[in-house]
Amino acid sequence: MSDWPSAFEAELLRLGVQPGRARRLADETSQQAAESAATPGDVFGPAHLYARHLMAELNAPAAATTRTRFEAGPVLLSLTGVGKKYRRQTVFQDVNLTVRGGEVAAIVGANGCGKSTLLRICAGLTRPTSGEVRRVRRVGLVPQDGGTAGWLTAEEHFTLFGAAAGMVPGRARSTGVHLATRLAWRPGRKQRAQQMSGGTRQKLNLVLGELHAPDLLLLDEPYQGFDQGAYLDFWQQVFAWRDAGRAIVVVTHLLHDLQNVDHVLDLGER
Repeated sequence: MSDWPSAFEAELLRLGVQPGRARRLADETSQQAAESAATPGDVFGPAHLYARHLMAELNAPAAATTRTRFEAGPVLLSLTGVGKKYRRQTVFQDVNLTVRGGEVAAIVGANGCGKSTLLRICAGLTRPTSGEVRRVRRVGLVPQDGGTAGWLTAEEHFTLFGAAAGMVPGRARSTGVHLATRLAWRPGRKQRAQQMSGGTRQKLNLVLGELHAPDLLLLDEPYQGFDQGAYLDFWQQVFAWRDAGRAIVVVTHLLHDLQNVDHVLDLGER
């Protein structure tokens, strides 16, 4: 179905999307289908209908159907005029984002537009070139790559990361095991991280990011390697964090994730 991307892009243009953004959305949608080893038509259905559905999701009031029982809390993350340059190359500029307790924000955009860099700025690991960042003290970061040591077991990770947060070993291990069960995972006592599948290792990353009960969670494509069931478990956990009054920022390239969030920051439009 080689004409699907062209038809999808043409419908986006007809709906008023700028040409550059329409092309990027068409490319990203085709990439998602390729990752599933399927054609775009098999994954998303008719191109013109999916284009209309996508624009309705992007233009709808954020999470209007799922946010009826919880009022947003205080501001836990604020970016004002944030920019980043490396020598003479501008990665992004004039980024503004406010996320309150009980809200989920998504950062989207083409590869190389600086999504992971912005997330590290949110975490305080990278300094912005310009602008102001305000955040709460208790922050949990789940990186896209790394974050675990291959020679340690899950419980050894819990002990190590818990110690950094001032948790005694027994409490750190029990908390880690409890959080793992929410992702339908029971860590093996002797299994080292290097023996885990990619999806299981990413679950370990998620647990470590939440271990110290942060108020702000920063997640960089946190479901790499997840099957469909684990992916759904992940979003159920995000909803639980949101309903507990935490703020969550998710870097994603999956367009259908946007129906689950309150704010969308598109770095590709800058």
